[in-house]
This record gives sequence, C-alpha cells and structure tokens, in this order.
Amino acid sequence: MIEVKNVIKSFEDKTVLKGINATFYDGKTNLIIGQSGSGKTVLVKNLVGLLKPDQGEILYDGRDITKVSIKKMKEIRKEIGMLFQGSALFDSETVEGNVMFPLKMFSDMSYAEMKERAEFCIHRVNLDGANNKYPSEISGGMQKRVAIARAIALNPKYLFCDEPNSGLDPETSILIDELLSDITHEYGITTIINTHDMNSVLGIGENIIFINKGNLEWTGTSKDVFTSDNKELNDFVFATNLFKNAKSYMLQKMQQEGKI
Repeated sequence: MIEVKNVIKSFEDKTVLKGINATFYDGKTNLIIGQSGSGKTVLVKNLVGLLKPDQGEILYDGRDITKVSIKKMKEIRKEIGMLFQGSALFDSETVEGNVMFPLKMFSDMSYAEMKERAEFCIHRVNLDGANNKYPSEISGGMQKRVAIARAIALNPKYLFCDEPNSGLDPETSILIDELLSDITHEYGITTIINTHDMNSVLGIGENIIFINKGNLEWTGTSKDVFTSDNKELNDFVFATNLFKNAKSYMLQKMQQEGKI
C-alpha cells in the first residue's frame, strides 16, 4: 500500500499539487486520471521519487520515501516495476534479453536462474515462442506485453504504468487492461496506472483518483463513476456521446436491478 499525505508541490510561483491525500491499495488497479496539466504526472513523479514534494509524506507500507536515505531509497526502488508509455524496449536486445535486463542489473541470480525467470514472465504475458525475436519484429501490443514482462521480472510489490494503452487499438487495449488486472490480483501488487483511456477507467478502475487543477477532486470505483454528481468528473469521463450513452445505459440497468 502507498499512502499520500498532504503532498504539496510547486514550481516557482505555481502550486501544481495542492495538499493531495490518497491511498493506493495492494491487489487493486489504482487509476490516476485528470486532464492534461491537472497535476497527475507530477503526482506520479513524486510517488516514484523522481521529484520530492515541498510538503507532505509518501509512505510505502509505512516507509516515508521523502525522508529515507539514498541507500534506503535504492532498496525500495528494487521493489518497483515500471511500465513506460512507449514500452522503452532496447532495440538491440531480444524479447528475452529485454526481460532479463533488470535481473542483470538488480539481482544476484545466476544466468540460468535469470533465463528461467525471464521465460516464466514471457509465458505469463502469453508470448511463448517470441523469446528470440527483436522489438522491430513484433507488434505494438506484443511490445507492450514484453514491457509488462520486464516490469514484473523482479517480482515487484509496486507497479507503475504510464499510459499503458497509448497508441494501441481498442481490442489490444482491452487485452492489456485485462493482463494488468490479472497480474495485480494474482500477485497482490499495488498497481498505479496513469491513464487517459476511459475504457480502462470504466473497465478495470477499482480505485480511481481524479485530479483536477492540482486538487484531489474525487475518488471511487468504476461503478461509482456512473452515479457521481461531480460535474468536473462527469465532464471529463463522459465528454463524448459514446460514454454519455454508456452512462445512461448503466444508470438504467442499476435502477432496474435495485442498486440505486
């Protein structure tokens, strides 16, 4: 679990994060959403230690990363997996080589152990047979799955995903969402996803944090989104007719089932 307590971050005379309080839970898909410029990317950078807040605490299972030593922070970083927006694979490395990279950097495993772990992770993301292929030889969706395999190679307690569905078609995006959700529940990972994808919000959003102009505007689940009367949230999530129709349908269904 990661807890954020009264986090404030400013750049020169502009306060970007205005006293954020939030909790990101183990074994759940925790989504951070908000418009461009809302402060969500700055929040994520503070969460992973790339930026330090001007005020407040960021607790990794009780360990405040704003106060720990450099040595301790290095140890905590070994518990973090990162899935970057563009996958960030090494073009000169095979699929297996990419997945083995963090093991070579941060583990004491033998080569045989690293290879076995890489093969397990590749199998877990349904890429059997692609071990010796290079990133240029596989599709964008497959590249994203390689990036997920690499992110879980060190068996992280915390997994950060930056726009995991960026550049993917709708069908592949759903597959990536389902994979992230499955891995989160299977291993009890604290998964934090920074996203603009409303399909992800409504599909796998178990704990949603909505940031608006530097403030924590709303929190809830994907189901709560449909019944929320928060204007800013509704304007953001249901900006298109497609999602407006989805909201109308879900509200009607929930009424029929006596849930609201």
